[in-house]
Amino acid sequence: MSNWSRLSVVASALIVAACSSSPTGRNQLILFSDSDMSSLGAQSFEQMKQEQPISTDKALNAYVQCVSNAVTAHVPPQAGFDEWEVVVFDSEQVNAFALPGGKIGVYTGLLNVAVDQDQLATVIGHEIAHVLADHSNERLSQAQLANVGMQITDIALASSGAAEYRSATMAALGLGVQYGVILPYGRTQESEADIIGLDLMAQAGFNPNASVALWMNMAAASKGAQPPEMLSTHPSHDTRISDLQDQIPRVPKAQSGKPNCKAPS
Repeated sequence: MSNWSRLSVVASALIVAACSSSPTGRNQLILFSDSDMSSLGAQSFEQMKQEQPISTDKALNAYVQCVSNAVTAHVPPQAGFDEWEVVVFDSEQVNAFALPGGKIGVYTGLLNVAVDQDQLATVIGHEIAHVLADHSNERLSQAQLANVGMQITDIALASSGAAEYRSATMAALGLGVQYGVILPYGRTQESEADIIGLDLMAQAGFNPNASVALWMNMAAASKGAQPPEMLSTHPSHDTRISDLQDQIPRVPKAQSGKPNCKAPS
């Protein structure tokens, strides 16, 4: 069997064997195990803790931990890890993240934009939703399949006598994979995480209307610096706000009383 045939068989087998569904029912390609992803997440988190300063502000850490605990209390048990670890990084970045393996990172700069517990819960719920929906696994799986597809095309071009066009064609295909597959997929994941995260924070007793206020704050903080939606892995602020406004009337009722996490003064 030729290399081209072998790679074609591998690509087909991967697609058939790895079909899955996200929590919203969207079809996904999942190639890696929960234990693999948890291990990758834990390794990445440990490296970040070594390379980036960690906040020692006790009140700030207690506040972020309180909001995170309130949200994760409504997350079902996850394969691959038992507990969520939360770290506050001392950085002006307006950002937060969650990694497979139950790792949550919040940058102190985010608290200048997410100005109360409800807005912070919106962000943390969103980031946790990425983990619950296997978005990291999905992105890695897409990249893996795209790599196989690139190899198939490269072999086909090499054997077709079109060697003089091979470099230019592969470069163009690489651009197509990046903007035609990976980035649109990222926007879909971001929108999905908004919906799942909104449900999570509402179940935890936080005010879902704060999600709209948060993204208005984000829009104001970006001051027009956001890239065009077509070339971004995130939906535009306007799209995000509109989608959240549509979803808020459908969020589940709170499963507990409103948390009382005290933001440091």
